[in-house]
Amino acid sequence: MHYTLSSAAHSDFVIKKSRFIGLITPVNGREEAQKIVHEIWQLHPSATHVCWALLAGGHSAAVDDGEPSGTAGRPMLEVLRHHDLEGVLAVAIRYYGGIPLGAGGLVRAYTDTVVQALAKAEKIPLRKKVQLSFQVQYALEGSMRRLCQQLGAELIQVEHLEYVSFTIELAQDQQAELEKHVSEISQGKAIWLEVMGSDELK
Repeated sequence: MHYTLSSAAHSDFVIKKSRFIGLITPVNGREEAQKIVHEIWQLHPSATHVCWALLAGGHSAAVDDGEPSGTAGRPMLEVLRHHDLEGVLAVAIRYYGGIPLGAGGLVRAYTDTVVQALAKAEKIPLRKKVQLSFQVQYALEGSMRRLCQQLGAELIQVEHLEYVSFTIELAQDQQAELEKHVSEISQGKAIWLEVMGSDELK
């Protein structure tokens, strides 16, 4: 089973006068991760390095940002993998203190930056999600919107044609409950259009 994080967590410590500030946070993919890294550079313009690792399926990345190759991003990525995380960004901000740590010391420091932040984080299981499409009469639109909100379903698209057509995304383990309520509210007259492929979500 894979996990993500319920919220961001931080770490902050000093090794041989070098300060390491860590951040781990759930993200939706590389674009969001790069935006966060850019924002961190703006918050820490005088940092020596901002190294990061992203574990997000085919969008995974390991960035050393000027540190010797393989001493920062890769060790951080391995920590995320070891904890079966998915959709998680780890960032380590380093302020150099003037004392070289050596390759082994850097690997340990960047590993510890992520490990210490993870110790403060809450891991939550990823759940399968499905995309459903159905049609109901116009008079039921408000009831369907409220039902989707109650079950935490995301409205992907709502079209107003002969009927109101909903395309929604929700956790797979809530599909049966949603279908039951839609059937009850519509008195069995809802028209189900399709069920899309599923993957994992937070």
